[in-house]
Amino acid sequence: MSLPNPSKGWRSSSSRLLALYSFLFVAWSCILMGVLYYEVSDYLGNLARHSLMQRQHLFARFEGEQLDEALATSMTFDMRAVDAYGLFDQQHKPLSGPIQSIPQGLPLDGQIHALSSCIDSDDPNLPQDSCDAVATQTQDGRWLVLVRDNGSLFAVTRIILHALIWGLSLTIIPGIAGWHLLRRRPLQRIRSIQASAEAIVAGDLTYRLPLSNRRDELDMLAAIVNAMLDRIELLMHEVKGVCDNIAHDLRTPLTRLRAQLYRMRQQAVEGSAEALQLDEVIGETDTLMARFRGLLRISELEDHQRRSGFLQLDPLPLLQELYDFYLPLAEEGQVTLTLETPAALPGLTGDRALLFEALANLLSNSIKFTPPGGEVILRATDDNGSPRIEVLDTGPGIPEAERVAVFQRFYRVDDKHGGFGLGLSIVAAIVSLHGFSLEVNNRESGGAWLTLHCRQSLINPG
Repeated sequence: MSLPNPSKGWRSSSSRLLALYSFLFVAWSCILMGVLYYEVSDYLGNLARHSLMQRQHLFARFEGEQLDEALATSMTFDMRAVDAYGLFDQQHKPLSGPIQSIPQGLPLDGQIHALSSCIDSDDPNLPQDSCDAVATQTQDGRWLVLVRDNGSLFAVTRIILHALIWGLSLTIIPGIAGWHLLRRRPLQRIRSIQASAEAIVAGDLTYRLPLSNRRDELDMLAAIVNAMLDRIELLMHEVKGVCDNIAHDLRTPLTRLRAQLYRMRQQAVEGSAEALQLDEVIGETDTLMARFRGLLRISELEDHQRRSGFLQLDPLPLLQELYDFYLPLAEEGQVTLTLETPAALPGLTGDRALLFEALANLLSNSIKFTPPGGEVILRATDDNGSPRIEVLDTGPGIPEAERVAVFQRFYRVDDKHGGFGLGLSIVAAIVSLHGFSLEVNNRESGGAWLTLHCRQSLINPG
């Protein structure tokens, strides 16, 4: 059993919370910036229009040469490319001022209008962008056009906008850096906890979750889990000790009982009712002793001290030996046994005798459950740098609802083929000891498909 990897990137809880906070902060900052920009723009727009209206009222008091002098004097104080004027006769021909033509789209109604394109001229000293403009008729019948560029007045809004953008960016950058630092430390601790948890899941209850000196929430949770593991380990040792003691203590009297029964059988008359009864009792005694041996074998395998005998080995000779060993049994049952291996396989770390025992259990079960005329395939492939060993048959297969239960002690799919229901339990103990994984499926054409993944993904044995 493998544990899920810690969440990465935006999937971790800290990342999502920080992202939500950043989103809300940016959203409120944008709203603030928009409101401030709107208020300032509206205020400066009203101010520009009011100023242009004052200029219009001021020049409306003059006429003739006084108007010409007032307009010429105003050019001295006005900002170039911001304020401009043009004086036209009744036929709209230019008389004075930098504006030589009435802007297109400007009504001659004496009202202030906003123009998106102000003056079409190559003169850089004239307002070119959006502006407020008014065309009014003077007392002597001429037309006066006054223009005020909005761009220069709205430079204040641009300054405010730039300041807000800089402030927002200078907030986001430290926020991203903080997000990275804040999420990295918890993930490091989670990975450390996961490494210990995987060793515990693999069956080594001596491991405990690591604790830091901060005594934060993760440490509180780890301490609670460690207390639970202490109690579970104690109970498991007690239960295991009781079972082992029962199996071990009963093995000796059962051996003596069988020896006594065998002597009685030797003394009984061949073919008598007494001899037949003694044969049945001896058979039941052998069955009981075999079950106790299986239980002790599983208990021995679940003791992870067996890893001290692990070596680096080549699986190809092991598979060839299995094939040669079970080929006569397959031929006796009229089953075709096939070995499919590549020229070379990656090595693996393990106990050769135990791996032979586990694969022998799988292979013998497939041969036993495959009807005459069927086929059993022992196949090995390279699975990204680690061996993958498969046993396929054309038997009845394993129902999906029973694919987990078959590894439980004394569980049997059916009673037709005998057995004690301990073979696959021994296989599961050997697989767990090595840190491998065993996958149980059925072939599409029918039959079981057992896959042993020899990638030590949980812990490093030894």
